[in-house]
Amino acid sequence: MPVAPYTGDVLENPRSPRVRAVAKLSKRAARQETGLFLLEGPQAAREALAWASESVLELYATPSALEKHSDVRDAAVDAGVDLQYTTEAVLDAMADTVTPQGIVAVARQSPTALKDILAGEPTLLAICEEVRDPGNLGTIIRAADAAGADAVILTGRTVDLYNPKVVRSTTGSLFHLPVAVDLDLADVVERVHDAGLRVVAADVGGEDFVASRGLLGEPTAWLFGNEARGLDESALAHADLSLRLPIYGRAESLNLATAASVCLYETAFAQRAG
Repeated sequence: MPVAPYTGDVLENPRSPRVRAVAKLSKRAARQETGLFLLEGPQAAREALAWASESVLELYATPSALEKHSDVRDAAVDAGVDLQYTTEAVLDAMADTVTPQGIVAVARQSPTALKDILAGEPTLLAICEEVRDPGNLGTIIRAADAAGADAVILTGRTVDLYNPKVVRSTTGSLFHLPVAVDLDLADVVERVHDAGLRVVAADVGGEDFVASRGLLGEPTAWLFGNEARGLDESALAHADLSLRLPIYGRAESLNLATAASVCLYETAFAQRAG
């Protein structure tokens, strides 16, 4: 049942302790201390409430924003989320972005354990080793979701999954598939092998992608490396196979997230064709 327009108190002080506590979640130290993270905008809130409502603790919004996005308001009420209306100034103080679109939420971090991912007998995984750019990581998670991958696994010094820029870049895909964090690559590869997957590294020094694409119909875990350096020798040594995407035009290279999207989709095509 739709909720009537809000007529209660509005949080007005941008310097209040509650506002400051939310704003601090843009910093990794506060996220690590509290186990919470920040969601910004109606799309992120909508997806979180639809797919992981138990993780959403608080929703802050201007009255006009929730009149416009009444489905978000109704979902928050149905889920029993603490809903607080605010002024634009308070939203601006809380948000990491310049334009939070009138909605900010606080959610509990809920990464997935690797053992739980592997227990589901996955056939397509994305392993990110020292991916440092938040936009790239978020886009890889989004591409993995779109390609039907079973999970994303973060190893090495990969950027924090709950960095606000990562969360925004996933456009809600963060809540659609399991993501494991803070793992050691060697241990991940050993356990992925035990689960019956081939580990394929995306590397400019690898074999020709087109010639080897027939192998992708089998259970595959893609290994993606750092934007600037790629995968170092020790990381490549863990892979069963390294493949490079061909460049047919004059581009010097492909952006990491773009290359990862191609690799994941080609594998999804091959597996579904099989």
